[in-house]
Amino acid sequence: MKTLVIVTHPSIETSVINKRWVEELHKYPEKYTVHELHKVYPDGNIDVEKEQQLIESHGNLVLQFPVYWFNCPPLLKKWLDDVFAYGWAYGSNGGDKLKDRKIALAVSAGIKQADYSAEGRYKYTLEHLLAPFETSFLYCHADYRSFFAFYGTEYEPSASEVDTSAQNYLKFINNL
Repeated sequence: MKTLVIVTHPSIETSVINKRWVEELHKYPEKYTVHELHKVYPDGNIDVEKEQQLIESHGNLVLQFPVYWFNCPPLLKKWLDDVFAYGWAYGSNGGDKLKDRKIALAVSAGIKQADYSAEGRYKYTLEHLLAPFETSFLYCHADYRSFFAFYGTEYEPSASEVDTSAQNYLKFINNL
């Protein structure tokens, strides 16, 4: 089955990393469905049933987003709150639609990897900051497969670094 990639970036047109990742994913429509939340829901009104059906019609699920204030963009948080509903994603009455589904994150971080460490500027690793996602997926009995990250987007990465990250991103998804 195809992998569903939920892309949440409020200004994808001006993005360097996320835009390039999306371009790379689009080269393989037989393998990936790219679903850009800001384009589908510019008003923020999410069609929960449509989103749930989209997830159910795919195999793996990847959430792709830039790290915003050490979290995800607000639309992705709303999407998670609405779509991963009781009785569908979890709960005693059949909430098993994510059970054993491979789920991963793909994030771009503006700051350098060294800043995401116990000794770094922000005192926490990206693993620590993304732990609520992992915990949520585990709560839904999904098969969380960790994350792929690009660090240092604020430092204007070279075209070669961006292209390499896109290739490595596809390898990451293919190895879920």
